[in-house]
Amino acid sequence: MITSTSNTQIKNVINLIKKSKDRKAQGLFVVEGKRMFEETPRERIHSLFVSESYEKENRGSLAGYDYETVSDEVFSHMSDTKTPQGIMALVKMIQFSVEDMILGENPLIVILENLQDPGNLGTIIRTAEGAGVDGIIMTAGTVDIYNPKVIRSTMGAMYRMKFAYTDNLNETVGLLKSRGITTYAAHLKGAVDYVTCDYGKGTAFFIGNEGNGLTDEATELADRKIIIPMKGSLESLNAAVSAALLMYEAARQRRG
Repeated sequence: MITSTSNTQIKNVINLIKKSKDRKAQGLFVVEGKRMFEETPRERIHSLFVSESYEKENRGSLAGYDYETVSDEVFSHMSDTKTPQGIMALVKMIQFSVEDMILGENPLIVILENLQDPGNLGTIIRTAEGAGVDGIIMTAGTVDIYNPKVIRSTMGAMYRMKFAYTDNLNETVGLLKSRGITTYAAHLKGAVDYVTCDYGKGTAFFIGNEGNGLTDEATELADRKIIIPMKGSLESLNAAVSAALLMYEAARQRRG
């Protein structure tokens, strides 16, 4: 049993939780909690840590797994949550390409530019799975998808959603357009109401930064600008809410 916070493995876990560069260097990220552990594909689990009390209460569900037992005190020290559940896994990353997302007929894609809030990103990933989105493309300025707060917000959807970061949005959008995918920019100065467009064919939605929206450069890349009409004095909706409305409108049209 690991009983010291100075243990090398414990220090490494803490670094993986806190530092994106360490996650990228090792190709590993941390998931915590019983549900996320159960959602994680077994072949992707690199290593597993359980608290002493969790092991005593859940020995049956741990059968067949190799794991390190950690004292409750040390587990609390390494945990990223206020009320640790006592189980934590280091998980292998998987790499996707934009090509992987557009192999099927009439792909539905979401493009996120410089999204910063982990909760928003996690919610969009979770909602995208529900709406049948084929993939999520993120600019380099978007929050790290392996941030623990993002992972918790996805509720396991990140294991089932294709995603990729791009350093060249212009080139990426060019690839989408070459495959017949129409791109739509959600914009406060959108020319048309979002429900009037046809999303039955290949479609990609641009969603911008929470505070600043889409950059002019990204907006210019889109084939059409669309707007979500609002009453009252609101200037804009939450990024995750806007994305959800667009994704589910596309899903509704495709069902019909």
